Amino acid sequence: MGARFLLIAVWSLSIGFSLYPQTASAQLKKNFYANICPNVENIVRDAVQKKFKQTFVTVPATIRLLFHDCFVQGCDASVIIQSTGSNEAEKDHPDNLSLAGDGFDTVIKAKEAVDAVSSCTNKVSCADILALATRDVIALSGGPSYAVELGRLDGLSSKASSVEGKLPKPTFNLDQLNSMFAANGLSQTDMVALSAAHTVGFSHCSRFANRIYNFSRQNPVDPLLEQNYATQLQSMCPKNVDPRIAINMDPNTPKKFDNVYFKNLQQGKGLFTSDQVLFTDTRSKPTVNSWASSSSAFETAFVTAITKLGRVGVKTGQNGNIRRNCAAFN
Repeated sequence: MGARFLLIAVWSLSIGFSLYPQTASAQLKKNFYANICPNVENIVRDAVQKKFKQTFVTVPATIRLLFHDCFVQGCDASVIIQSTGSNEAEKDHPDNLSLAGDGFDTVIKAKEAVDAVSSCTNKVSCADILALATRDVIALSGGPSYAVELGRLDGLSSKASSVEGKLPKPTFNLDQLNSMFAANGLSQTDMVALSAAHTVGFSHCSRFANRIYNFSRQNPVDPLLEQNYATQLQSMCPKNVDPRIAINMDPNTPKKFDNVYFKNLQQGKGLFTSDQVLFTDTRSKPTVNSWASSSSAFETAFVTAITKLGRVGVKTGQNGNIRRNCAAFN
């Protein structure tokens, strides 16, 4: 959820990718490394905890990194690849420039920790480490812990051009959100659950300035914004502010992964149009109301959704490998 953590950001993949959620799940399993690197989950968790103690940004940055990775070329860690002179990689596309460096650093540090164990060296993919690290930061910030399906390989391609049109905009309506998620095998319920990643993290002022200054000729401020919240946003993001200035996406519990995101929507405190529409559209409103009143129901739905997200576009066989360095191809 970082700026729409996802900004949560995402979306429409090719028809081929839309089929992956049904085929990739059989290739993943929860005990994949049991006989390969049996302690991998503890190694990754320890590395993530060290990073978390350094900065809370580790949490939203890692969650958002997974989201941006899976929705572009599948969950293959291609978003971590650094550009070279001959190739502009995914991470340098404009839609990815706001990804916080702490997310990348979390995965790279965890990979180094895993490979430092001789029996695990070059046996665990960066894609799997990202999936594990995401689970760990969610738990560290008060969210649910869950078993992570493993067995992904790292992708062999990373191009900025592949990002175009794959990540959502903060101005999206429900139909646009549903379409992009459906292209990746995710339902409206999954979409609403994953949007709640915006319960942690931050957004840059430029991502929602249109809602507080120039929404329309009749209403400069989006009338769906609660008035006091709109005033608060204007004070934190004045018209001439540096667009790189960032504010918390959840004004109430910005460092806790919880269902307050949905309570905020009920009060007109969804930062993006694509957040608030989940409450204003009658098709998704019942889901928002349900999860606003039940943390356990939300957490169950979130675990289901992020598990399905982790199956998107998984690389196996000749379509991937295990990188020695998460930021560079072998």
